[in-house]
Amino acid sequence: MKGNIVWRRGKPKKQGGIGTHVTARTKRRFFPNLQRVKALVDGQVKYIRVCTRAIKKGLVVRPPRRRWKPEQTSNTES
Repeated sequence: MKGNIVWRRGKPKKQGGIGTHVTARTKRRFFPNLQRVKALVDGQVKYIRVCTRAIKKGLVVRPPRRRWKPEQTSNTES
């Protein structure tokens, strides 16, 4: 999306002034809020960049949590 940054000067009428006036306008762009998340893509776990709106809607399938534990190393020697 595109928009403008609007620069104003003066005191608003609500605050007892004579009103604000626009002195300048510069172009700006609105970017999506992208986040880097792990997701299941074609059966594989990959990092992808997804907007927060898609995450909230549930369009991203998150991978299952790993239940991995390190191997027990035994220090008993015979």
